[in-house]
Amino acid sequence: MEKRIPLIAANWKMHKTVGESVAFIEELQREVGAVTDREVVIAPPFTALAAVRRVMTAPGYRLASQNCHQEAKGAFTGEVSGGMLKDVGCEYVIVGHSERRHVFGETNETIRLKVAAAFASGLVPILCVGEVLAERESNRTFKVVDEQVQSAVLGLTPQQARELVIAYEPVWAIGTGKTATPDQAQEVHAFIRERYAALCDKTVANLTRILYGGSVKPDNVDSLMAQPDVDGLLVGGASLEVGSFKRIIRFVSL
Repeated sequence: MEKRIPLIAANWKMHKTVGESVAFIEELQREVGAVTDREVVIAPPFTALAAVRRVMTAPGYRLASQNCHQEAKGAFTGEVSGGMLKDVGCEYVIVGHSERRHVFGETNETIRLKVAAAFASGLVPILCVGEVLAERESNRTFKVVDEQVQSAVLGLTPQQARELVIAYEPVWAIGTGKTATPDQAQEVHAFIRERYAALCDKTVANLTRILYGGSVKPDNVDSLMAQPDVDGLLVGGASLEVGSFKRIIRFVSL
């Protein structure tokens, strides 16, 4: 069976100017060098995308956007289309991050449209799914995650289903310092893969990369990446410093 290549993604959210972003990428590439057995994906703010792409020269590094609009063009003040992102060199786009869902009110239907728009623009979506604390405590984690995945993959071609990256991010663990235990992450990742096999195809599900996101840090990266169904990480705060992100990129599976 084809091996799933680990993917380590940095979501900078609303941090870093253009100059700070460029300096970070240049230092990261000097410190880490080329990566051949994993992918490193950087998602800076919109304003820094083009500048980051120009200095992203080492093998194994990819550019991502943190969001996109579901329409290709139109009177949508302040929005950015998939085509525009592709034009500045993006290869990935994060779709359905918990902050987009719970702060900006994006629905499963909106996110489904964004997944389709990303593929139509030649971008690979990183689809974020996950439950809030109340849903976890009421034993609704699997139901919520299942609904989010099912909605997002509706209408995808087999090839698109194979390329889609899924990121499980328990909302209660994002920016809180709390992290799902490796066993908790593995349990949900295994469930997602099982459901994805039922929705798409077992072969596709076995090839699909499922990332974990939620207070990922240098001191928990190895235990998370040791889980059989954790294929990478979506990193927030710890991706803002070269030292901590370098350690995460250089994870060692236990």
